[in-house]
Amino acid sequence: MSARSFAIPASMTICKRLLLTGLLLLMIFSGMAQAEQLLRVLAWPGYADPDMVANFEKNTGSRVEVTYINTDDELWNKVLRNDGSDFDVFAVNTAELQRYINKGLSAPLDVSAIPNQANQLARFRSTGAISGLMRGKHLYALPYTYAEMGLIYNRKLVKIPPESMAAMWDPQYRGRVLAYSGSVHNFSIAGLLNGSKNPFRLSDSELQSATMRLVQLRRNVLGFYSSPEEAVRLYQSNDVALVFANFGTQQLEALRAAGADVGYVVPKEGALAWLDCWAISSKSKAPQLALKWINYTLQADVSILLSKRHGLANTVTATSFSNSKDKLIWLEPAEDQDKRLALWTRILSGDTLQKF
Repeated sequence: MSARSFAIPASMTICKRLLLTGLLLLMIFSGMAQAEQLLRVLAWPGYADPDMVANFEKNTGSRVEVTYINTDDELWNKVLRNDGSDFDVFAVNTAELQRYINKGLSAPLDVSAIPNQANQLARFRSTGAISGLMRGKHLYALPYTYAEMGLIYNRKLVKIPPESMAAMWDPQYRGRVLAYSGSVHNFSIAGLLNGSKNPFRLSDSELQSATMRLVQLRRNVLGFYSSPEEAVRLYQSNDVALVFANFGTQQLEALRAAGADVGYVVPKEGALAWLDCWAISSKSKAPQLALKWINYTLQADVSILLSKRHGLANTVTATSFSNSKDKLIWLEPAEDQDKRLALWTRILSGDTLQKF
């Protein structure tokens, strides 16, 4: 808006001219403020697709900048830089959320400004029952999407669907199991199978027992993968019977898209599951707009895109990727990640049971 567009008649009195000038300036700055309304989103791929973002911008008259991350470490470093002031809203899993709260990087949520929370599936409306979401009486994040780490099986080689992760240790599948290369989750699974009360807080003796179990698993493992794409490649070039689905139904859909005839089960002892949530930065420059974003993503027509496009369960609409009867064990921080990694490195290197 230029000054030439609104020329003020010279015949006007000084008071009238000053009043009109003030009104024009107010209109200009008001328009500029609205045009500059910006929401900075930090999220994982698939959580803020371009068309989804465009629709939000249209509905709110705002502008959205999305930054994507691929690891928890990358997420942490980006939020930590400048004390969280670089972003307004970010997606974080419940196992990680508490350290953001500890550092004062996330702010309590005003749930009254997120009415769509009432439309979430029953297991996600009870936020107080989900470990990691609360600090005292304050809620710091709302669930958005999740995936359990189930067991994928080759229908041609496994005629009866397995009921437990223990099937990976079955001698009949020697050399036909694909396992995940990460240390933390493998120890949690072993702890769960060993009957540990909390697979994320293993005592020294429980870590020792879990180590023994993982050494025994090694004889059945064809290979350890680190990405869904690598698992697909290994599956296609070998006679694989079982795959530990660290990436859940997203990984299942990748194998099916590649032509694999596979089934999927959530084990009877329960499956480790990650739950990604929206949180608002304590240094957000647009906290009200961030609340609108969270509410928008919890619309049924928006959340369902996670399932239709990306093979992920959403927290609003029941799909083939979600089953309310499945026993899900939401991830929590491990008792000692460095110690688990050190033990896992020795297991991968070939250390025998006697060396532990």
